[in-house]
Amino acid sequence: MAAITTGRRAAHQPVKKKEPKLAKRTKRLSRSTSGTVALFAFLFVFGIFTSLPIILTVNRAFMPLDELFLFPPRFFVRNPTTSNFSDLFIIMQESWVPFSRYFLNSIIITGFGTLGHLIFASMAAYPLAKNTFPFKDALFAIVVLALMFSPVVTGIPNFLIISALGINNTYLAVILPAFAAPIGMYLMKQFMEQIPDSLIESARLDGGSEFFIWRKIVMPNVKPAWLTLIILQFQALWATTGGVFLRSEELKPLSFAMNQVALGGVARAGANAAVIFIMMAVPVTFFVFSQSRIIETMATSGMKD
Repeated sequence: MAAITTGRRAAHQPVKKKEPKLAKRTKRLSRSTSGTVALFAFLFVFGIFTSLPIILTVNRAFMPLDELFLFPPRFFVRNPTTSNFSDLFIIMQESWVPFSRYFLNSIIITGFGTLGHLIFASMAAYPLAKNTFPFKDALFAIVVLALMFSPVVTGIPNFLIISALGINNTYLAVILPAFAAPIGMYLMKQFMEQIPDSLIESARLDGGSEFFIWRKIVMPNVKPAWLTLIILQFQALWATTGGVFLRSEELKPLSFAMNQVALGGVARAGANAAVIFIMMAVPVTFFVFSQSRIIETMATSGMKD
């Protein structure tokens, strides 16, 4: 009887299940304080190294002529002066066209060219990224293929097209080709593909037009792309000289005038240093003010389906 009672009690007792063995935890890598300091020191050294051309350009712009011709050359200026800028100002006063006119031409070409390129590239990239139509892949393949051609190769076809349109020796001769630069369409298309299709479909169900979706939904979500595009196009157009398209002196941009000063030889070495500083200062300043916006939008624009 005792054995039977013991067996019944054993039968009513819950059977303990074997707990599965926990998987081995992977060891998480963590940097120590010394490792973090070493990493930041490494990045600081390389940051200084990459900024050396800018530092050298700034120092040479304020070097007197006797320091500019020293050998071995000095990296930092000893006796800073603004005589290089005053010499440049005198040279520009002797030109046929005032300095302000050259500067205004560069502002017009750079501003309208960058804005038009952004609008046309983003509007063309939206259907390539989010719509389906015949020969879509072939069109995008042509855009990718266009990235491989140097501007020198397309110089003659561009000149023939501009001449046929009758806009040679006008601002449009430089601005209009900037609208069709393939880098903008490629960059915008790649970013727009990351936008969830469900977001666009919901906007269509709510009655939104394609233009409304592009303006209110797509463009705000690809802000890092078009800010980057603005920087790239701004730098390219700011450095353009007008080439063979602009023959009138009144239409030539600032970069053309600066290059003419630089061709003056050794006698204009100081003015040439000031020219390099001015041509570099504008795009670098534009990039510095835009960089924080790019990093901010990249950090806050992540989206998932």
